[in-house]
Amino acid sequence: MRAPGEPPGRPLTLELLAVPKEVPELRRAVRAHLGGPCADVQLCVSEIVGNVIRHLGEGTPVTVHIRGAAGGRTRVEVTDPDPRALPVLVRAAEDAEAGRGMALLDAVAVRWGVRQGAGRKTVWCEVGGIGGVTTA
Repeated sequence: MRAPGEPPGRPLTLELLAVPKEVPELRRAVRAHLGGPCADVQLCVSEIVGNVIRHLGEGTPVTVHIRGAAGGRTRVEVTDPDPRALPVLVRAAEDAEAGRGMALLDAVAVRWGVRQGAGRKTVWCEVGGIGGVTTA
């Protein structure tokens, strides 16, 4: 049995339609899979799926994959069917209502990127520390 927050030994794979009402359920599923607090992992999943909703549209099919990675990290991957709509790290204006998602992900992730394939892309990130909470 793993300690709460320890990166999973078994991966979690969820296939769903990217709609706003699924995001809280997705966060709960991630927390249950990781066995405890995992705010950084939950934030990354929420932001990547939120980008799919915002830029590709509600109801876009996605696959969310959570697994352990090297160095005790937790890897988050979200795959969607549009290899052209790539995430961009921007500096949002102070009064902007959007544009901070990838900056938040960039702040909590050890590293992140995009893997493009035929007819799909996967946005991924790795979060360090126990349960995705970076420790000093």
